[in-house]
Amino acid sequence: MFQNMTTININEAKTHLSRYAKRVKAGETIILCDRNQPFAEIRPLKNTAPQKKRILGQLSGCVTFNDSFFQSDEAIEADFMDSQLPHAP
Repeated sequence: MFQNMTTININEAKTHLSRYAKRVKAGETIILCDRNQPFAEIRPLKNTAPQKKRILGQLSGCVTFNDSFFQSDEAIEADFMDSQLPHAP
């Protein structure tokens, strides 16, 4: 079942975690066991390569807002302006 994979018990994983992490980074899959019973797989993530940088402003002009979007609600504005900050003790 796990012929080409390294199987380790929890205590071994705790003791030598950095060693096994290097092996996983190198592409190896590790099977984690509890009293020799497999229960988890530690494997490298797919697509961990850095993403291309996004170019800012690509959608410039594609989104429009109605003028009312920028107008404040008078009741909310009044509540906000009349509120007071709590005083620190």
